Formats: sequence, C-alpha cells, structure tokens
Amino acid sequence: MAINELEAQSFHWLVDMLESVEVGLVVLDLDFRVQAWNGFMENHSGITASKIRNQVIFEPFPNIPEAWLRRKVDAVTLLNTRAFTSWEQRPYLFQFRNTRPITGTDDYMFQNLTISPLSGSTGQVEKICIMVYDVTDIATAKRALEQANELLAKLSMTDRLTGLLNRGTWENLVDAEFERFRRYGHTTSLVMFDIDFFKKVNDAHGHLAGDEVIKHTATTAKDSLRSSDSIGRYGGEEFGIILPETDAEGARVICERIRDSIEKSIVQTSVAPIRYTVSVGISQLSGKPENHMSWMQQADEALYAAKKAGRNRVIVHQSPDLSD
Repeated sequence: MAINELEAQSFHWLVDMLESVEVGLVVLDLDFRVQAWNGFMENHSGITASKIRNQVIFEPFPNIPEAWLRRKVDAVTLLNTRAFTSWEQRPYLFQFRNTRPITGTDDYMFQNLTISPLSGSTGQVEKICIMVYDVTDIATAKRALEQANELLAKLSMTDRLTGLLNRGTWENLVDAEFERFRRYGHTTSLVMFDIDFFKKVNDAHGHLAGDEVIKHTATTAKDSLRSSDSIGRYGGEEFGIILPETDAEGARVICERIRDSIEKSIVQTSVAPIRYTVSVGISQLSGKPENHMSWMQQADEALYAAKKAGRNRVIVHQSPDLSD
C-alpha cells in the first residue's frame, strides 16, 4: 500500500473517530470563526458542521459569555498552554438540553471544558480547540448528595413537629449568646414559655390535636419575632427565645404580643376548636449568672412565677443587680 494511501486511510480513521466520540470538539480561528464541529456538537446543537462553518461562534450561540471566553482564549494563545474549566466554576458553555434519561432533573447539560492552542508550521498559535465533556451524571449526583447532606444537617438541627430549632441546637445558641455578652457586654434577654394546662388539651382532645396546638404556638411566636431572634422548642410544650440587643422591657413588649395573639386565637383542629394561653418568663442577662445554664434557670424561675401568679401572663426575673 502506498504511503499516500496509508496517510489517507489514517486521516479517514481520525475523522471517523472525531465524529463518533462522545466528546464535543470545536476548532475556532483567532477571530472565533468555527473551523471544525464534530458529530457530538451537531447532535446536541441541532446545527450541522456545514451550516456553522466560518460563523463567529457568538452568533448562533448568543448565550455564550463572550467576555469570559475571549479572556480564556487570549490566555491560552499568549501562554501557548491548555486551560481547563470545571462545571463547578461554570455549569456550561453551550446551552445544550439535558438528554440523559436518568439524570433528567436538570434542564441543561453540565460541561467540563479543555481549551487547547493549535499551532501552525511556524509555531505560532493559529487556532483554538475546545473540547466539551458531558459531565451531567457526575454533576447531578454530586449536587444531589450535597442537597441530601444539607437536608440531613437541617434535620439534625430542627424539631420535626414545629420546624423550630431543636433543644440541643437552641441551647448551643444560648451558650454562644452568653459568651458574646461576657466578651462585649451587649444587652440581651432570654425567654422561656410554655402552654398552660397542656395536659388537659391532650386528655380532652388527643395527642394529634395537642400537636396542632404546639405547631400553632410555634408559628404564632415565630411570626412575632425579628430575623435576629432565635426560637427553639425546648421540649414538650415548652419553648425558648433568645432576644439579642433587647432589654427586659423590650422583651416584655415582644412577649406580650405573643401572649395576646395566642390568647385571642382559635386552633381549628380536626377534633374541635381549641382556645388556650401561654405563660412567659424573661431574664435579661446581667453579670450574675455564672454560665448559660444559670441564665436559663433565671428565665425558668420567671416562668414558674408566671404560672404561680395565675398563668396567661409575662413575668420578668428580677436579678438583684437589675432591680437596684
């Protein structure tokens, strides 16, 4: 077989491989005109190689970030070295529809890119080759795993019934707020409150109705708070609130609003409409508590005082250094 025939056959195999490989291949001149466009690009774009040849790539694909691609190509041309781009940096260059049947949850194909310089006989870079890798399966799986981990982290921090912070997470925030006070001395108050005669609600209407009352309490209290406040379900029918930058009087105003809203509301359960009240204890943090547990104990003592005084009321704990 003649040398020319061997070269022609090798060239034919090379072209056939480039057309059938599951990687996009685009060759651009330095004016960004398309010089080569393989089968992968034809299949996913719907544009044939003959139609796109010599077109500036930004014309048929106006969604391509032109400034970004020009910077990349300039760097590759100047340094005469490859550049790589991950889908995590930029999800895609070409806005191709996602055609993967298994990973059909995302609209577009995730792509990794390799941008390579192509030199002529003089050694000067004359063209640029962009290779497009479909990494939709990998990207989708990683994103799904990240979302699952975020959900697990959230579930580990929240109470399943109310969606509020759970006891452990909320107590950690109380500890952090206590340490912040010790360092900076910012005014802050702690609230403990619970549902009055909750056992009677459960005994009379059942635990499902009791759960509705707990959820209503959580929603009503949360809707009355600021974004900087932190509310948690401490356990059973008891709740806690951290009120940063709030003195005892400011906390009392907020808590009276919560107490009044609950007193005036009716919970429409599947069993019966239920009316109920809450009792609230407040402790403005001073220098006396030795730790966050002592601070919580003060708020709890105020809550007990509210119960003892007849329930459905707000009581502020009177520390000696606050009442002087």
